Order: sequence, then structure tokens, then C-alpha cells
Amino acid sequence: MKKTELKRFKKILDGKREALMANARNLKAEHMTLDTDDLPDEMDLASSEGLQSFQFRLRGREKTFLSKIEHALEKIDKGEFGTCEQCEEPISVKRLEARPETTLCIRCKEDQERQEKDFA
Repeated sequence: MKKTELKRFKKILDGKREALMANARNLKAEHMTLDTDDLPDEMDLASSEGLQSFQFRLRGREKTFLSKIEHALEKIDKGEFGTCEQCEEPISVKRLEARPETTLCIRCKEDQERQEKDFA
């Protein structure tokens, strides 16, 4: 892969990482505390706890996504970016543009999804 393409993907991944980090900081500041004094009845408390649980699940997904971004950035630094981790063939630029954090080519990803569907 050309250096200009690597720089472009690094910039995209850095932007995604920064957006996730900013979102996490905002979420933490705004919504991660639960003050029972502000909730006068059990229904309000249950609703607030449900919202907080949903936000924790979102944070878990964002954490997983962040680790994928970090992994892709490490691969750029090592000169391994754009290579499928399963078949070791190049990942198409179109796929990388759609999901720069991907580790699998489209064929291997489809195989993985078929296997997951078969075992689910």
C-alpha cells in the first residue's frame, strides 16, 4: 500500500479514535452518575437505571471499537495494514475505506459470518 494511502487511513482512524474518546468523556460527565435524591419514585429510578444500563452497553461497544482502531493503527506502524489476518491476502481499498479498522478481507469475513450463523 502506498504511503499516501497509509497516511489517509491513519488520519481516518485517528479521527474515529478522537471522536470515541470525546464521546466517552461527554457521556461520563453527563450521564454516568445516578443521584437517587433527584428521583422521587420507584418508576423514575427504574427508568433511570434502565437508561444507565443502556449507556454502559454502549460504552462496552465503544471500548471494543476503540481496541479495533488501536489494533489497526498498530498495524499501520508495523507495515501490516491492509493485509487479511486470516488468508494474508490484501484487503481491498474499498473495504478499508468502508471499515478501516477491519482485519479480514471480505471473503474471510463472509466465511466467519457463515460459521457464526451455523453455530448460533
